[in-house]
Amino acid sequence: MTNIVQKIAGMSGMTDQVIATDFLIATKSAVRNLTFALTESATPEVREVLRGQLNDAIEAHERISQYMMAKGYYHPSDLEQQLKVDLKASKTALQLAD
Repeated sequence: MTNIVQKIAGMSGMTDQVIATDFLIATKSAVRNLTFALTESATPEVREVLRGQLNDAIEAHERISQYMMAKGYYHPSDLEQQLKVDLKASKTALQLAD
């Protein structure tokens, strides 16, 4: 059923990209938030826990980035190529709104 809905909506190839992008953004936010929390923590025990979570978030970010680069969804060192990917995603989103 999901595949039918995706095809009707014109998103059959975009679903993985949308999910991966959302996950990448979430991990970037987690890294930022954990870093802030780490600098504000008061005890060594809390800092140790937060460092572990920060390392996990950084590792998740790396794995998601590698996945997205392998799939052609993410081009962090090629602005022109990334712009093409982003424009295609934007056009698809606009078509869904119509």
